[in-house]
Amino acid sequence: MINDAKFIAAPGSTISLSNFSTDEVGEFKSKKDAKEKLREDTLKLQDLQHKLYAHNQYAMLLIFQAMDAAGKDGTIKHVMSGVNPQGCQVFSFKQPSQEELDHDYFWRVYRRLPERGRIGIFNRSYYEEVLIVRVHPEFLLKQQLPGINSLKDVNQDFWQCRYRQIREIERVWADNGIVILKFFLHVSHEEQKKRFLKRIENPEKNWKFSFQDIKERDFWEDYQQAYEQAISATSNDYAPWYIIPADHKWYMRTVVGDIIVRKMASLPLKYPTMSGPERGKIMDAKKILEGK
Repeated sequence: MINDAKFIAAPGSTISLSNFSTDEVGEFKSKKDAKEKLREDTLKLQDLQHKLYAHNQYAMLLIFQAMDAAGKDGTIKHVMSGVNPQGCQVFSFKQPSQEELDHDYFWRVYRRLPERGRIGIFNRSYYEEVLIVRVHPEFLLKQQLPGINSLKDVNQDFWQCRYRQIREIERVWADNGIVILKFFLHVSHEEQKKRFLKRIENPEKNWKFSFQDIKERDFWEDYQQAYEQAISATSNDYAPWYIIPADHKWYMRTVVGDIIVRKMASLPLKYPTMSGPERGKIMDAKKILEGK
């Protein structure tokens, strides 16, 4: 049994990422055992997703944030491998377009929220607005925000305002039936280096590497602080953050799968039941079919 509670960022607490392991393997005796657990959970998830779709009152929003090479894509692929594609939507948020910059930063997100009965997955998300934008505040100057005319205008109050906006919008979504789970895949500086080198040394993985990734490593500590502040300010009971050890991909995927399955299993999902008249019509249809 995985102890999911130890990965959660307690609401109202000040998070220090140094207190969270990057290389834990938990209670699993081998990679094989963890993969078997993940296989079991993907089968459970398949059934739960079908029930979620039929129940049609809740939606799931899974948010994945991480440093480069932490394993977001692979985690999404492995955990969601058994889910019906019709019931799952994956969106990767890249650099905003000019049209998107002419709206508030939630505008492009709202259009991608999962409808009731579906699972929505954000590979990066609106949290980039308090992560990469916090590390590189010059990006704000392109957003044409009132009162932000130079970097001198970007102060602590500005970031606290954005955290408040995120908390409030997630509260609205949760109140309307969207179950929000947020995952920070916590990879170490050294492990990221190893994965970058593998991408360079393997020609089939060269396409995944960008020289910009090396430049961003220079801002490692800045990103760690940005994540700590964002997670501390926005982890709530209705939209919790989970800090998942990411140095061992097989363990990371298993933990994420377990958390998703447990949360979905806790929802009051059930298949729709027919009323008396509706049931009568079904039986009439059966008689007609049997007679042909």
